[in-house]
Amino acid sequence: MVEEDIKFSDVVTRESFINAILANAAVGGSTNAVVHLLVIAGRVGIDLTLDDFELGSDVPLLVNCMPSGKYLMEGFSYAGGMPVVMKELGPQMRKANTVLNRDIAFYAEGAECWKDDVIRTMSTPLKSAAGLRVLRGNLAPKGAIIKPSAATDALLEHEAEAYVFDSIEDMKANIDREDLPASKDTILVLKGCGPKGYPGMPEVGNMPIPAKLVKHGVRDMVRVFDARMSGTAFGTVVLHVAPEAQAGGPLALVKTGDRIRLSASQGALAERRAAWVPEPPHYTRGYAKVYVETVLQADQGADLDFLVGKDTRPVTRESH
Repeated sequence: MVEEDIKFSDVVTRESFINAILANAAVGGSTNAVVHLLVIAGRVGIDLTLDDFELGSDVPLLVNCMPSGKYLMEGFSYAGGMPVVMKELGPQMRKANTVLNRDIAFYAEGAECWKDDVIRTMSTPLKSAAGLRVLRGNLAPKGAIIKPSAATDALLEHEAEAYVFDSIEDMKANIDREDLPASKDTILVLKGCGPKGYPGMPEVGNMPIPAKLVKHGVRDMVRVFDARMSGTAFGTVVLHVAPEAQAGGPLALVKTGDRIRLSASQGALAERRAAWVPEPPHYTRGYAKVYVETVLQADQGADLDFLVGKDTRPVTRESH
């Protein structure tokens, strides 16, 4: 590829990204795929938006691996891996060239499943429609993500009072308090962990179940935050809420005791908007300051704004 000067941007197309979305849905893949694919598309000038991830929402879950199933990724590989999944997806996959100058379907030719409980068929899926879903509401006007395959079905429709942690430090210090005023129905909210609030947007959104509830057998609760979380995490979690709290998104206005259907009343939000004051910047110099001032929100991939778009200008200077 180096000798032939074949670059990623010469091969990849919008259809390539759609295939990635479909495949991610079929394997029960990570929510991190959202920001990664959005930022890569942005860098090469391909039109991909958060709404495009809805294309995978009706794709059946074919791979019986954690956190959506019971096996490990090693078992997925031994059972035949991605070529088997691509073969099952068949006509749903879009025509897309690859670095071998062959259509993506070439990689699925002759694929064979060695363990049908690990990789299911389209007629025997683990779940019938389990791809990532994009949620919108007045808590997330620019969108948020949920992974139904890793959620508790009974919690996918839920309304309850919120308990709010204003920062990751607040959550770590208080979530295991015996007197935490939360029940199994409470919606836990975490703020301040998006691209600006926690620069780099690390996977700090793996919010545990409060210890006092774990003792009583609670294994899942609805959680809402502007952070990312590990692709191995289980739970009914609404994440990547955009705009984030630090950027003045509605999440910043949520208070403990609010009843959430993913929204509080518009009137209450308007009053709080007038009174809301952003936190002073945590960083006043260096790269962290540049990052916070230029990072985009999660619905755009959390890239730096000056890096979006394909630069086609020829290099005219030599480096020494």
